[in-house]
Amino acid sequence: MLSTKSSKRRLISALAATGCLLTGFASLTQAQSLPGLTIFSGVERQNQLSYRLDFGGQADNWDRYRLKIPGKKMELGAAQFVVTYPDYYKGKFDTKNVEVRVKGKKVPIKEVVWDKENYKLLIYMQEPVAAGNSVDLILSNVKNPPFGGTYYFTGAILTPGDVPLPRYLGTWILSIN
Repeated sequence: MLSTKSSKRRLISALAATGCLLTGFASLTQAQSLPGLTIFSGVERQNQLSYRLDFGGQADNWDRYRLKIPGKKMELGAAQFVVTYPDYYKGKFDTKNVEVRVKGKKVPIKEVVWDKENYKLLIYMQEPVAAGNSVDLILSNVKNPPFGGTYYFTGAILTPGDVPLPRYLGTWILSIN
């Protein structure tokens, strides 16, 4: 009788522990898709942009970054997108594998320039992207930095025919494991 009660307790404890572990793994997987809950980032909530790292954001591995810009942030048309990253980010970009998607459709890019000295990725559009559209900047074949950490990437646009000053859209707070 005693062994039956203790084996039931062990079984219930094992099931509870397994449930907690599975919940933890699901949370880790989801953490690489959107900003989620960010505390003490220094970036106001309305300026945080969502992103997704397709291959998990593992340090020193290849990845694909999907940097999302909601339509409400695109108040003006964009002739150029500027992605700025911190000087301590030691990853590598493949300028031949950059896409801009509007409403899920790929739009033509004139040129992509990686300005390593100023920590910027400049994406020049063949035709300006109209205001009010949600935009996905897809950076493929990115080599993640060798060490994990949190990296603040900022997004800005240059509008067609306007004074050539970047207009801030928001910040992607990337987590590399």
